[in-house]
Amino acid sequence: MRSKTSKAQPADQPGRPRRPWRSLLALLVGKAVRHVSRLSHHGGSALPGKVVERIDPGFLARTLSGLPRGVVLVSGTNGKTTTTRMVASMLESLGLKVFTNPTGSNFTRGVVSALVSTLGLSGRLHADIAVLELDEAYAVHFVRQVKPRYALLLNVMRDQLDRFGEIDTTARLLGQVAQATTGTVVLNREDPRIASLAAQTPARTGVAYFGLSDDLLSYFPTDDDMHASDQDADGAGAASTSRPVRPGHRLPAEVTLERVMDHRAAFRLDGRLLETDLRLEGVYNLYNAAAALALVRVVLEDREPDDAALMDALSKVTPAFGRGEVITYRGAPVELVLVKNPMGFRLALSSFNPAGQDTMIAIRDEYADGRDMSWLWDVDFTSLRDTGVAMVSGTRAYDMALRLAYDQVPTEAIETDLDRALTAFLEVHPGRPKRIYCTYTSMLRLRSALGRITSVDDAGVGA
Repeated sequence: MRSKTSKAQPADQPGRPRRPWRSLLALLVGKAVRHVSRLSHHGGSALPGKVVERIDPGFLARTLSGLPRGVVLVSGTNGKTTTTRMVASMLESLGLKVFTNPTGSNFTRGVVSALVSTLGLSGRLHADIAVLELDEAYAVHFVRQVKPRYALLLNVMRDQLDRFGEIDTTARLLGQVAQATTGTVVLNREDPRIASLAAQTPARTGVAYFGLSDDLLSYFPTDDDMHASDQDADGAGAASTSRPVRPGHRLPAEVTLERVMDHRAAFRLDGRLLETDLRLEGVYNLYNAAAALALVRVVLEDREPDDAALMDALSKVTPAFGRGEVITYRGAPVELVLVKNPMGFRLALSSFNPAGQDTMIAIRDEYADGRDMSWLWDVDFTSLRDTGVAMVSGTRAYDMALRLAYDQVPTEAIETDLDRALTAFLEVHPGRPKRIYCTYTSMLRLRSALGRITSVDDAGVGA
């Protein structure tokens, strides 16, 4: 049930704008830059987009105009890349042709780069719908050029605050996305700052929610829950285990996550309880799945896919680039787990049993990671005490090792150079499963290094 109703929307643009001559030039140059970057292993997935935007500032809006089902924008602090992949994969399984930005390069120029790699020289995007992940700040730049028909807003956490400022500033950025959406905004009812954005949507824009059962509220803390818990732990402590109180919890939800199991989850849709197996790793991705289900149902409300088709589509989704992605090296799995803020790291540690695995933690503080790594002190690492950590690496390796020492977690080796660290880590206990918790730029570097010694799916990203 929705607090506002919405029907299938007409095309967001009345027609395809005439293509200027510089559009073809921009596309040709962008393709050339992408080719050179990949050959040389220099530059990232956003470089071609940066060049194209400089030559043809209207490229993005013009290329995305006229899609029959418009544009879906996915944003929030945690879970953007995986949820975007879920939505895109499910819509494709259910019969739509989808354009998406699959690598997690979530600036506007990253979207342009993905377009450059997809388009032929005609410049026409052959898709029914675009499903795009956008960084919270760059989502605002995007909606000034392209009005999304649908928006899925996940959560607001204290992530990379040296980039965005206070948490309420991040919520205000997402509020501008809600204001620009023409069809339906799908909101996390359990995050008070996200749920409150319903008041900012235009009168004709629909609002839908996804949420949690009562029993699961404590498994998925909001930013306020986490900080209240930390304060309780420093003081009386008794209240830190109580059920969170969330003002929006009784809002009607399109989809709720009801139960979590090992690679399986139960969801409630319009009163019906449905279960499915999932190929995704981590309990946090089960909540992302509820968000994706809610969005897919809104997009396809004119077709009303049956329950079995929805669950089958969800069960086929595989991990996103670098987010629980498993790469095989000499017959053993090497799993990359992206961590970038306290809640994400806490949930990742609680999702995976370290027994029988070698663990590596790689922490860097480049711009894309956030410069302030003090948030590591808000993560409880005691689950790693029994197994220890085989390798700590990255520019902030010694900070990470110190943090582990305070939680009495033994560290076997520290190596700031990621390439040397990875080589040494892979040679520890050959054939044994390995897991690497890594910040964003660490993940890119490690994935690229693995790609030089074993088979890694091409994501179009330079080293």
